[in-house]
Amino acid sequence: MLAKIRSSAVVGVDALPVTVEVDISYGLPAFSTVGLAEGAVRESRERVKAAIKNSGYDFPNRRITVNLAPADVKKEGAGYDLPMALGILTASEILRSEKLENYGVIGELSLDGSIRPAKGILPMAIAAQKAGLEGILVPVANAEEAAVVAGIKTIGVKSLYEAVEFLAGIRELSPTTVDLRTIFQNNANYAIDFDEVKGQEHVKRAMEIAAAGGHNILMKGPPGSGKTMMARRLPTILPDLTFEEALETTKIYSVMGMLKNNNPLLAARPFRAPHHTISDAGLIGGGQTPKPGEVSLAHNGVLFLDESPEFKKNVLEVLRQPLEDATVTISRATGSLSFPSRFILVIAFNPCPCGYLGDIKHNCRCTPAQVQRYESRLSGPLLDRIDMHLEVPAVPYKEMASGNSGESSSVIKERVEQARAVQKKRFAKRKNFYCNGQMTPKDLKKICPLDKTSEKLIAESVERLGLSARSYHRILKIGRTIADLDRNERLQPKYIAEAIQYRRLDRGNRY
Repeated sequence: MLAKIRSSAVVGVDALPVTVEVDISYGLPAFSTVGLAEGAVRESRERVKAAIKNSGYDFPNRRITVNLAPADVKKEGAGYDLPMALGILTASEILRSEKLENYGVIGELSLDGSIRPAKGILPMAIAAQKAGLEGILVPVANAEEAAVVAGIKTIGVKSLYEAVEFLAGIRELSPTTVDLRTIFQNNANYAIDFDEVKGQEHVKRAMEIAAAGGHNILMKGPPGSGKTMMARRLPTILPDLTFEEALETTKIYSVMGMLKNNNPLLAARPFRAPHHTISDAGLIGGGQTPKPGEVSLAHNGVLFLDESPEFKKNVLEVLRQPLEDATVTISRATGSLSFPSRFILVIAFNPCPCGYLGDIKHNCRCTPAQVQRYESRLSGPLLDRIDMHLEVPAVPYKEMASGNSGESSSVIKERVEQARAVQKKRFAKRKNFYCNGQMTPKDLKKICPLDKTSEKLIAESVERLGLSARSYHRILKIGRTIADLDRNERLQPKYIAEAIQYRRLDRGNRY
């Protein structure tokens, strides 16, 4: 007899419908799986056999063939265990259920028949909803994650026995529901705040501009000057995630199996700070079956590279594509996959290997050759793609010891949200366009007209500082964001002048 069970396969960060076809026929006992099944899927036959027996059902002593259709899409992971087991029970006429036609099924089986959580449940639930299914059967540990998707019943099951009883109509299980408003209220809070940062007012101003316009930022300064402290607080002044943005980001974490049980939806903007020993595949994504890297895990959030010259040069250079396109395309012989990677890049580094070049209170022990070698690890093309360059000096003792606190993140965030509201209205007709940092040269010509004074100022800067065309465009974008923060539609010379100050590494000597 033939049975068909609906399931899903994750491809990139999305899911495709998969039909698990099970045929039981006469012949020598065998269990074969076809349809581009990877290692964990091929091993499922032993788990499925043990789970069926330990759940109290008879395992058919016949020839069993399992086909995962479509056969040209790779299937990996242990999420096909449950649909295979249900398919075998249906094909052997132990289970009779009309619900199977309208339910998707996902779950990994333990040998005792209990159901373990699986990766990629959220994109699978979205695929099931788009396919018009009535509901989806998932491990109880993943039920809240799947319930985030509206318009489809999410049934969490603990064991194969429970799943069989539900599908047979013997047991009623209530669909899992979640309150999205409560999730956002409980998980959108940050334990850190900008009012903890003493001094560095010009850097805070730059952080505000970066948050308002979605600009990348670079900080250069001695150890202990607060670079990491301020970078970690940048997400606290970014606008709250919309539900669509939260769903985009959560899908990536779901595929990687990085979602916490008590947090089915990411409501706070991600902050990723990979160690400098990371490989290019770890940063950008990759592998035999491509998986998202750190640039995708930072999607809709902040990617922080501390001590950036310590990163391998080829690792830093792979950042060029995601910085320009907000997406990463990884090609393999079997095809290409694209992962979203729209983030604010924050780079921090010391002025030299010891960190004290130019410091009047400490002697620098680095030779000119060491300093040159250290500086050259950040290439010109990469620096061109970073909008704002800042020098972060050491904080004087008086400011550190003072009881005065600066503006809180909530106050700064309010101004950022007002500027973002202006940009949202400006780009209302553009799909997936959120901020000034995404503007193209064509947009700049239309949105950033310059008066004669501004034209003269920027022309002199380009000539004297030797700015590239990309640096020129960056200045216009930053100027536009500063004007938005000031609630001014005109791009005045003072905004251009301030924007030029943030191209620090373009001035004659890069460092």
